[in-house]
Amino acid sequence: PKLLDLGSKTCIPCRMMEPILAELKKDYAGRLDVEFIDVGLRENAAMAQQYGLKVIPTQVFLDKDGKELWRHEGAIGEDDLLAELEAAGVSLISTEPADPKS
Repeated sequence: PKLLDLGSKTCIPCRMMEPILAELKKDYAGRLDVEFIDVGLRENAAMAQQYGLKVIPTQVFLDKDGKELWRHEGAIGEDDLLAELEAAGVSLISTEPADPKS
């Protein structure tokens, strides 16, 4: 699965998400792809339209096939993010160690 965080480097709530995203990226390496897209940059502006953004930050959760499972608008904590993924049927619990190369 993939977590896209669409926001801007100049947005305060977006910046509040940075350590949460970093923690998720570290803790779930090899099991969850975490990506931040700065839609404030000209080259990424089309992403805002593609995902139908109304506010930033917006987190979009995609399954392995790229289908949207869930989205959240605004800043959100790590525990709430993980709970929403579980509710959407995505389990990040693994009995196998994460691949350190991913």
